[in-house]
Amino acid sequence: MRHRRKTVRLQRKDGHRRSLLANQACSLIEHGRIRTTVAKAKALRPIVEKLVTLTKREDGVHARRMAFRFLRQDVAVKRLFDVVAPAVGDRAGGYCRITKLGPRPSDSAPMAFIEWVDLENLADDDDLELEESEASEES
Repeated sequence: MRHRRKTVRLQRKDGHRRSLLANQACSLIEHGRIRTTVAKAKALRPIVEKLVTLTKREDGVHARRMAFRFLRQDVAVKRLFDVVAPAVGDRAGGYCRITKLGPRPSDSAPMAFIEWVDLENLADDDDLELEESEASEES
């Protein structure tokens, strides 16, 4: 029986699954929204929400080190604490949203977007400059 075994395995070994989820968490932190399968999105959501909750702790250096222990990317940890945490910091929980898209054409795997609920608050200055430059090139 599978009592108290909550981990979604995703048909991968432990190390591969951790690396996959860490990479997806970094991509979500960097881009604000990623497209993946529903199973991976459901496995990723509790991990990312625990990381955001970690940013609310009082001991800043230790919390950053704990986030780095999972993410393994300095840029992602910095963006998590400096951009994502202030944007969603006033929420009590539920920082992510999963939106189902339908089947993938190649293998009919159910696809979904996973994104931050306060996505408009996460617009970075670099993102705004990039959008403005693209708009000026089009005109």
